[in-house]
Amino acid sequence: MRANAPVYALAVGQTLTYAGVYYAFPAILPDLLAETGWSAAELAAGPTLGFLVMAALTPFTGRFVDRGWGGEMLSFMPVLAALGVAALGFAPSVGWWWAIWALLGVTQAACLYETCFAFLTRRLGADARLAITRVTLIAGFSGTLTFPLGDMLARVFGVQGAWIGFAVLILFGAVPANSWAVRALRRMERASAPRRHPPEPGALQAALRRPAFWGISAIFGLIWLNHGVLLTFILMLFQDRGASVGMATIAAACIGPSQVAGRALLLVFAARISNARASLWSLLAVLAAGAVLWLAGWLPALIFVFAMLQGAGAGLLSNLRPMLVADHLGQRGFGAISGAVAVSPILASAAAPSVGALLLHLGGPGLIYAACLVMAAAGLATGVSILARRPA
Repeated sequence: MRANAPVYALAVGQTLTYAGVYYAFPAILPDLLAETGWSAAELAAGPTLGFLVMAALTPFTGRFVDRGWGGEMLSFMPVLAALGVAALGFAPSVGWWWAIWALLGVTQAACLYETCFAFLTRRLGADARLAITRVTLIAGFSGTLTFPLGDMLARVFGVQGAWIGFAVLILFGAVPANSWAVRALRRMERASAPRRHPPEPGALQAALRRPAFWGISAIFGLIWLNHGVLLTFILMLFQDRGASVGMATIAAACIGPSQVAGRALLLVFAARISNARASLWSLLAVLAAGAVLWLAGWLPALIFVFAMLQGAGAGLLSNLRPMLVADHLGQRGFGAISGAVAVSPILASAAAPSVGALLLHLGGPGLIYAACLVMAAAGLATGVSILARRPA
């Protein structure tokens, strides 16, 4: 595929943008708590607000992609993201902290995976699955980059310096990479292809009347809630299963590479397995991960098996969502429809810490294991009922 170089450039852009607007917060959270004096709840409310704004705006940014503005959002919105990230270091109060995160929610809706995937799907058609896999294969290492970098920046330059460092990373890394990739992909289009796609009225309304829309939304809402709850409390859950602090930390660190490994597997077998079948295997992996985590109470080393299954299953599903939307709901109005489907996993990610804390309060770790198993089982059952059908 001639688009290899620009696709890899978009992968670099996504890696660096995610580092600044998503992973930087947990990477420097201990230093934020120490330097600001604000509570963990006050600080965490900022990213949660960002997720909520992102969920509200993603259907609209999807419409902009349908009208041909995806490239502009990928090129220019990271500039606003960089300014917002830098501003976090100078927030004088919790209120300002929340306001800046609300602004970052706007940029997240416009320049992260959802817009990138919709842009690639509109540009590359059948080749988009391979391109999306390549993007996430590289961007999957964003957390691996961010945690040591955030620790180093915070220790050397303090919290303000760390935020500025991540802003520089976005501004001088992600912005030029995205801008070049967008121009290159557009040059590769046939001369007859329109630069601005005409409006596609009624596409989203028609999709909302189809069971496939609600089924796919339910699958990803359930799995992202499962994944978010488990990741939020992962170290505590691993120690509850009998792992030492060091063992729990190492196992938790395996989830990111497992996501990349799952995506690499999809890359190898891309021509041999359908999107629906790959999704069903991924859902089965998440369900198996929940069962293995429960069994780890008898053999703590099983937490490494859990990390591999959970990471690979969730990592694959994040790749496959736009392809499932295209397969089962069509290309017409793709950006708006894909954005609407994305609302459920975004809201699930925002709710996951609070849901996990409630489960922990009501029934301890055992209730978390049981609830996450139920979520995974419901996701798989929905997948079988929706994805096993031949796309319309």
